[in-house]
Amino acid sequence: MMAGSQWDLPPELCCRPMAFVALTGLDVVYNAVHRAIWDAFCANRRADRVPISFKVLPGDHEYPKCRTKRTSYEWYIPKGILKTSWMNKHLNLVPALVVLFYELDWDDPQWKEKQSECATKVEIVRTSLQGRNTKVAVVLIQKKTPLPPGEDLVASERAATLCNACDLSGKSLFVLPHTDHLVGYIIRLENAFYEHAQTSYYTEIRRVKSHKEFLNKTTHQLLFVRHQFKIAFFSELKQDTQNALKYYRTAYSLVHELRAHETNMLEIKTMAGFINYKICRLCFQHNTPLDAIAQFRKHIDLCKKKIGSAELAFEHSAWMSKQFQSFGELFDEAIKLGLTAIQTQNPGFYYQQAACYSQDRKQLAQQLCQAGASPSSEPGDTHTGGLDFYGQRPWRQGHQSIDPPDAEKEKTGILALQIKERDVPHSELIIALLSNAVAQFKKYKCPRMKSHLMVQMGEEYYYAKDYTKALKLLDYVMCDYRTERWWGLLTAILTTALRCAYLMASVKDYIIYCMELLGRASTLKEEHKLRIEKNLIQVLMNEVPDAEPECDPSSDVAARSLWNDRMALAGSNELTIEVQDYITFIQCKAKFQCPSFHVDQPIQLQVFLRADGPHPVSFKKLAVSLSNQEYNQWCVVESAGQESMSLLPGKTKSHNFSFVAKTDDVGKKIELTGIELMLGSDSGRCVFLNWRGAGGDAASTHEALQASRSSRQWGREVEARKELDWDSLTMQQSTMIISRVPKISVQLRHQPPALNNEMYCINLTIQSQEAVVAKGVKLTAGLKPGQDANLGQTTHVSLDGSKVCDDTAPALLPDVPLGDLKPGEKLERCVYVNCVSTGSRVFLFHVAYSIDTTVEGRRIVCKCHKDETVTIETVVPFEVSVKFVSTKFEPLDQVAVDIPFLLMTDILSLSPWPLLLASSSLELITMSTNTQQLQSQLQEVILQTDECASECFCLRCPALANSNNTVATGQYLISWRRKSSSANSPFIQTVITLPHVILESVPLYIHAELPSYGRVRESLSVRYHIENRTSLVQEVVMAVEPSDAFMFSGLKQVRLRILPDSEQQMLYNYYPLMAGYQTLPQLNISLPRCLTTNTHTLRRFLPQRIFVKPQGRQLDEASIAAA
Repeated sequence: MMAGSQWDLPPELCCRPMAFVALTGLDVVYNAVHRAIWDAFCANRRADRVPISFKVLPGDHEYPKCRTKRTSYEWYIPKGILKTSWMNKHLNLVPALVVLFYELDWDDPQWKEKQSECATKVEIVRTSLQGRNTKVAVVLIQKKTPLPPGEDLVASERAATLCNACDLSGKSLFVLPHTDHLVGYIIRLENAFYEHAQTSYYTEIRRVKSHKEFLNKTTHQLLFVRHQFKIAFFSELKQDTQNALKYYRTAYSLVHELRAHETNMLEIKTMAGFINYKICRLCFQHNTPLDAIAQFRKHIDLCKKKIGSAELAFEHSAWMSKQFQSFGELFDEAIKLGLTAIQTQNPGFYYQQAACYSQDRKQLAQQLCQAGASPSSEPGDTHTGGLDFYGQRPWRQGHQSIDPPDAEKEKTGILALQIKERDVPHSELIIALLSNAVAQFKKYKCPRMKSHLMVQMGEEYYYAKDYTKALKLLDYVMCDYRTERWWGLLTAILTTALRCAYLMASVKDYIIYCMELLGRASTLKEEHKLRIEKNLIQVLMNEVPDAEPECDPSSDVAARSLWNDRMALAGSNELTIEVQDYITFIQCKAKFQCPSFHVDQPIQLQVFLRADGPHPVSFKKLAVSLSNQEYNQWCVVESAGQESMSLLPGKTKSHNFSFVAKTDDVGKKIELTGIELMLGSDSGRCVFLNWRGAGGDAASTHEALQASRSSRQWGREVEARKELDWDSLTMQQSTMIISRVPKISVQLRHQPPALNNEMYCINLTIQSQEAVVAKGVKLTAGLKPGQDANLGQTTHVSLDGSKVCDDTAPALLPDVPLGDLKPGEKLERCVYVNCVSTGSRVFLFHVAYSIDTTVEGRRIVCKCHKDETVTIETVVPFEVSVKFVSTKFEPLDQVAVDIPFLLMTDILSLSPWPLLLASSSLELITMSTNTQQLQSQLQEVILQTDECASECFCLRCPALANSNNTVATGQYLISWRRKSSSANSPFIQTVITLPHVILESVPLYIHAELPSYGRVRESLSVRYHIENRTSLVQEVVMAVEPSDAFMFSGLKQVRLRILPDSEQQMLYNYYPLMAGYQTLPQLNISLPRCLTTNTHTLRRFLPQRIFVKPQGRQLDEASIAAA
């Protein structure tokens, strides 16, 4: 048989078949032109170039001799299916086309001689290819670029002559000009060569097909398979993959029709495997992966029971393993080329199955290949030339009968194969396959499959005696099984890991795995746990442990030597084990009694320990580490002298610690950083078990969750138990140190809401309820930090309420000293808040002090504080509305220049508390008052909620030098405070900016002088003043309209002229006829020289009505006397 790699597929089967073209006549070593031509053929071939395999061969190269073609198959008995040399012969030895390169120009002066020499070389090539269907072509290497076809008559004539001399067709003669475009010419040549090669392979296919008529199914069954395989292979060389697939399928069906027996079983399986490989490869190439998978499954179903010789059953497992591995490689290669795989169908499954068959092979080899006497000579050595046919035995090549020709030689051959199988590194093969599978399952996110196979890899490393790698893999996988709580699997893996640790004499790993196998996650029986516990005690006493069961005897001897060396080493008797990630036989949980402690309370800490082993466990020391290491000295328990503390199996033991916090740690968190338990003794080996944080292990979280569900369901039953339920114990890793509970009262009195800009008073009352003096009382008052940043800029706090705060006053007054407070003493302060903007604000009043106290005999100074917060809404105290009216109280949109008008203000109280208005004033910018002195009409006015106070000012706007028609009026100032404020409280001044006014220029200003009332039938004098406000002489036409309520005397219609800045007066006597409010006779006024001004505009300044009293009776003296 073949060597140890006998099951590897031959490389000529696995490669992509390409047409083989031999190039002769090229001297690629010494001729630069020939070298350039060769490089153009073979260097940097892109995927779009035709698939050809080129080789440079000498002109007299001896090609494989062609056997004499058989004319009849009548008495021919085939010796095998496929020769081992056939595929390689057509891929690398027998070309489909031989190309002769020859340097010859059409105008060469020695044309005749060179033509004859070229013909001779062609004849030499033909002679060496005698009997082959190989095509021959000639390429002339020329220095000049040829002319287009038909233009060079000399070239055409000489080409025909050369073809006749060489016995070539015109299609087999080519010209290659050595110019700058050499690669382009080479690509065109390649395409022509490819067509010739396809023709050659087509001829071969027809030749093989022609044999079919001479075959019979009785004696030539092997030839049917052989011919179909050859046709398919030639089709592949021809790049006709569809037909190749069809013929491979036919060959596969035929190979399974062969009559199978022990002597030819291996040959049938070998050829079936070759053909199956080809079919699957072509299916993947055609992008039909489902067809490939279906074919492979069919192949496995047909072949898995064709075991062959029972004495060589391991060969069948090896062959099956190779089938799965090859398909996995094909699948993976297709994925790299763009195929998409999924979780449930990826190459990992095939690599895994290949590993399984390799494991079967290993087991069968161990059973069948027992150590025995070696044969005197190995049968395979008698055939130094190797095998003639794939899948045959070396000692009976070409034998196709059912019974072996020589029973003794058959027995010797089988024994030789068994001996050779003993030297096969089975574990290495299995590990390589499992490694490939793990990589695939990792890629396709199948974590459990990955873990399962990694366990198998670890076990194989164990069998291969590579314990370091075995332990590394198993340790990695155990993390997952601990998390997912696969206790049975974990126990099995731990058992293997313990053997590895023992055989390596790895003390630390050995102790860890012993502790886990004694723990609650172990499913070992009691007697095994007792044995492991005994070994653990021996290691802790610095003695060599007993050997683990099922260990290899030779490895055990080496392990004991290693253990003796370990025990003799000084300075290595202390080990620290981080047990947080394991499930050991000692459990630990710790908790602070409360999530927080006041600084004047002792901090209570509990540590719970529990042992799960079969016997009590002794320990020497228990120490707790805290984030503040100064407290660690109070959290240690240590056995005195030679005595030790012990843990009873299944019982929970509690250790309580207590210490006093430092006042500097107020507001800080104290955390458990670790718990350390010391096993062993100074005389033997000390092992420190270290738990991070508050203890627990890999299974504690899930157990606590289960316990919480159980306690909710059976709450009363759990409460009734006397024994501590370990799983229900919760861990409290940290506690907060908070300040001492203050014994003072802080009360706030105020009248919300606050009014905008006022000095809002908040009365603060502090009363001590301490038994001793509260020292250094300090007050921090103001806006609570953490609010909107804009509030900090618009809020001011002060202790002085006699004046209004300015912008420099802070929003928060820090650490205002208030002195000491005796027991029961009361202290009052007023805090004034000035809010410039409206909205809601939260104010903080923080009272801090210190007090002397004693905790567990230690005197400490405690800092206490009490916070009170209050939310205060700030509102606007009042609304101010302003309007401009004429002297007749008519609303004005525009104000006439230098004509009196009225400014009216209304103040509406929005405060829920009464307001005291002290005064008001005007600050005018461009206006002037029409009265000599402005006096406030709101002095000492008290406004209740929703009440309104009004003022009226008579103003006049003088003519402005600039042409701006919009001017600013000025400001309205109101001085006010709450009525309930104290007498020394400051008044708040609110400034209201008055609106701008629009000015208009009036050319003529008319106003009237008349009494405030008239009387019926008594004359009423009315004088009209007409002022010309322009720089031009104005012509005025006036007419008085008649009225039913008045008679009048004066000019009914008049036309007059008024000089610039001058005034005319018109006097009329009106005689009232009716009492009551009467409309005065209206003036119609027009300015012919100022057409933009109408009568309505001019007479708007005149009074429209007047009140007329009724006529009184004259009382005579008699009437008076009578009265």
